[in-house]
Amino acid sequence: MYPLLRPFLFALDGERAHGTGLAALEAAYRSGLLPLLATPPKPLPTKAFGLTFPNPVGLAAGLDKNGAHIDALLALGFGFIEVGTVTPLPQPGNPRPRLFRLPEHEALINRMGFNNLGVDVLVRNVERARRRTGGLLGINIGKNKDTPNRDAVADYLLCLRRVYPLADYVAVNISSPNTAGLRELQEEQALRRLVDALRNEQDKLATRHGKRVPILVKIAPDLSENDIDAAGRVLGDLRVDGVIATNTTVARDGVEDSPLATEAGGLSGAPLMSRATTVLRMLRTRLRDDIPIIGVGGILHGADAATKQAAGAVLVQTYTGLIYRGPALIGECVDALRRRKEAPSRGTLPLV
Repeated sequence: MYPLLRPFLFALDGERAHGTGLAALEAAYRSGLLPLLATPPKPLPTKAFGLTFPNPVGLAAGLDKNGAHIDALLALGFGFIEVGTVTPLPQPGNPRPRLFRLPEHEALINRMGFNNLGVDVLVRNVERARRRTGGLLGINIGKNKDTPNRDAVADYLLCLRRVYPLADYVAVNISSPNTAGLRELQEEQALRRLVDALRNEQDKLATRHGKRVPILVKIAPDLSENDIDAAGRVLGDLRVDGVIATNTTVARDGVEDSPLATEAGGLSGAPLMSRATTVLRMLRTRLRDDIPIIGVGGILHGADAATKQAAGAVLVQTYTGLIYRGPALIGECVDALRRRKEAPSRGTLPLV
């Protein structure tokens, strides 16, 4: 049914379509009509971070910032979804318009700016979710816009403490291009300070709650090779549980001819595939073998998911691909990864 709905949604402003689409999804779920939109894929259990995922295809953070649609999104067939990014206090984000479609490139540009209702609202929403499908839940945390970087650790620690009991894993967002100065937290010393503080708190929370919730760090696709070396060194030294590669890009490779190319914000979708996969592959060679990577950025087809896995990802995520392709993309990616797993010579897939 999504191909019939897409023209209507694409006739709306991007952000209005976002809200309308989520409202329609929630209504379909609550009315029992969701099977008309999506047929969940057959299970493909995948282990990572000490967890078992029903399948290795997830939803990236940003679609459901406040965790208000967890059950409906999981019912589409995702093996896991990631909600957020959430900050300690509510914030409106950047001025509108701040979300732009580039349909000729199957891409989006967004400069949302961590707009969300704050961690307390997200926690209440997660507590209400029933999560009947067995899909896992990641919660993506960030800092408030007006928190200077010297105080950023406190914001991340506050969010970690609040979401820890409810999350299957926690993702640390230090790579969005839409909060001024945020990416500076990826510099080696700042990264070491932040991750060390989070790991120490993780140990305390594991004792308090009787369970260990993995912490993943989400990095940008725009890092230099030296930056990737440093990130691999820090994340390996501090034994982070996993890495998400990557966030959106500030580059405009492949969309230079678009009249929207000059809009500020992060570019996602098909043009990001090559850049994000290159960073993923480079990072895989620099990280300890026991630190899994989630590959995200540019997955529009099942073959893209297989390419991410061939480059070193254990799990994959999509977001922009869901906007352009609809829920059918989930099953297509699961099937592609299933074929790759069952193929006798899995390492022969082409890389980008």
